[in-house]
Amino acid sequence: MPWSPVKLNSGHEMPTIAFGTWKLGNGDGPINQVDQAISVGFSHIDTAQAYRNEPEAGKAIRDSGLKRSEIFITTKYSGLNGLDIKTSIKNSLENLGVSYVDLYLIHHPRLAVPDIPTAWKEMEKLVEQGVVKSVGVSNFGVNDLAVLLASSKIPPAVNQILLHPYVYATQAPIIDYAKKHNIITEAYSALIPLTQRPGGPVDVPVKELSKKLNVAPEQVLLAWVKAKGAVAVSTSSKKDRLERYLDAGDIRAFLFAYSKITYDKSICPYDFYM
Repeated sequence: MPWSPVKLNSGHEMPTIAFGTWKLGNGDGPINQVDQAISVGFSHIDTAQAYRNEPEAGKAIRDSGLKRSEIFITTKYSGLNGLDIKTSIKNSLENLGVSYVDLYLIHHPRLAVPDIPTAWKEMEKLVEQGVVKSVGVSNFGVNDLAVLLASSKIPPAVNQILLHPYVYATQAPIIDYAKKHNIITEAYSALIPLTQRPGGPVDVPVKELSKKLNVAPEQVLLAWVKAKGAVAVSTSSKKDRLERYLDAGDIRAFLFAYSKITYDKSICPYDFYM
């Protein structure tokens, strides 16, 4: 089954592709876009306090008619307006119009004040109170994760990080460390080689695989994310593009292609292939 759910170390399951609301702004736009994502089959919505569109995401989710158990909601503590974790989750729940979120993340290690162990204890309390099913982090490096794990009762279920071929060499140690400690890696901005850095060396294998398999370039990059063992977080205002994102979940054909194609690392020095 494409994009099969993954079991977190908390015991809960999480869909392995999410529709992200970063940069969507607020107003009717994000409401319509979240609604569209749900309508094409996304069951995981990723937002954050800092995105300032939790109310819009919540409205779209409620208007979808889905049962609360049928949609996975991630939001993040972003330290907005200097508010603490306890106050911020209360506000996020009110904004979203729900009694709990499935996953709550500390958006960046610098927001873990006064320090990571103290902030994490506040996150653990939210699980104990039942307002959060699973807790995790975002943008944490190896050292940050090590500090957290050394003092935690509840380990982080997820670490959401920037991940695309051009940063893989830098991020690989974080992914490896997370895997060793049963922490799921989530990838955001996986399509940057297409959307912000076109013309780079990754274009060569992406175009080659896209042509060989008769798929869109964005599907190749999302398949790469999945092949690296990460959950994908992406977004688009275009319905057909969202449908392609979901179709990229069945990567068996991609894995076959990876095993058959050789490439010149002097042309594409990044770990694009398996």
